[in-house]
Amino acid sequence: MVDISPRDSQFLYGYPYVERYSVGIHDPLLSSALYLSDGLTQMMFVANDIIFVSKATTQRVRKRIKEATGVPGNNIMITATHTHSGPGTVDYISSEHDSIVPQADPAYLCFFEDSIVAAAIQARRKAQPARVGLAVANGSGVGTNRRDFLGPADPEVPVLMVKTADGRQDIACMVVYSMHPTVLHEDSKLISGDFPGMMRQFLQKEVVGEDCPVLYQTGPAGNQSPRHVTRANTFAEAKRLGEMLGRAVAKVIPEITCASSISLKSAQRFVDLSRRAFPSVSEAEKKLEGVFERLERLRQANAPRQEIRTAEVDWFGAEETLTLARAYDEGRLERFYKSCLPAEVQMLNVGPWSFVGWPGEIFVEYALAVKQRYRDAFIISLANGELQGYVATEEAAREGGYEASNAIFDPESGKVLLDITFELLGG
Repeated sequence: MVDISPRDSQFLYGYPYVERYSVGIHDPLLSSALYLSDGLTQMMFVANDIIFVSKATTQRVRKRIKEATGVPGNNIMITATHTHSGPGTVDYISSEHDSIVPQADPAYLCFFEDSIVAAAIQARRKAQPARVGLAVANGSGVGTNRRDFLGPADPEVPVLMVKTADGRQDIACMVVYSMHPTVLHEDSKLISGDFPGMMRQFLQKEVVGEDCPVLYQTGPAGNQSPRHVTRANTFAEAKRLGEMLGRAVAKVIPEITCASSISLKSAQRFVDLSRRAFPSVSEAEKKLEGVFERLERLRQANAPRQEIRTAEVDWFGAEETLTLARAYDEGRLERFYKSCLPAEVQMLNVGPWSFVGWPGEIFVEYALAVKQRYRDAFIISLANGELQGYVATEEAAREGGYEASNAIFDPESGKVLLDITFELLGG
């Protein structure tokens, strides 16, 4: 574990139109690395408490980690937890209209990449004979579908445990959960990992020990959020939900049977994705006007806060669609497509379990489709790059809400990711 908390005040990325510079640290952001080897194949997971990891950062740190540790670059998965209470690390074209949001700080980005490499080197140096096992916890109650609290969701939480050869000590814990870490909102100006950071603190204090890295991986959560279960947007609430998830993880850890003899393997594909068809600038302006009028009606009617919040983010999305439509008309989107294409699909197998990395913010329906066919396959999103927005479903694209509005790829891209994933899992 290496602390990646900024040493100076940083703009906290994740909420538009708010001048939100950090004034302190509530809980540290970490880069947490897990190194595995079966004697033939080496691999590495590095999970980072940050909103995004770009494709360019992934390429740079993989090269450095390979040179320092010998782990092949295509066997290294670099991920982001997606906390909205940490520094920005990627410049988003859809934020171009928002003069308050600055570009990513090059100095912090350099420090961030150095820290990822340092965490990976530490993990490799600390390698020892070990046993590994997995169980699936139930994360129900921490959040729901963002747009419809009864809509598609995935409460299952795979928990990978690595223990010493004698089974007496925990070496690492890795969890995957499909939920936006957005308990904290724009009024919070303290650095924080949000509820995943609180979950880690609970597990380290109560279960695995303070020296045991806890890697939090965000599964496909493009339309998953704590919005409908939060009582307030406070640190106390982030702690409540984080500890709820921590207790669910702790419940299954005693059930895990760890084996000392397992095989590792990896596979990787690079794919093009389907680009979104943008409306005209005039059409986007008309939609923005209609979305804002709806938001104002809800505010004047004192509608439930969850309904108002959904309308607010739909307004943000309509603003972003207008920005994207203008950029498309002016031929300025190509640079951003090139920054994230070709997209990488990576599979790291740990014994019978497959961890598949997808870049960007993906709707949960695509992960559920994988689970229907492969019960021991777990999708990790925000892996090895980002996609300048969401990959929504066709239904969401027709509805035209926030997520589909803040996208440069269309739903066909989700089907591409699925097809390649099925090829890897069936190969």
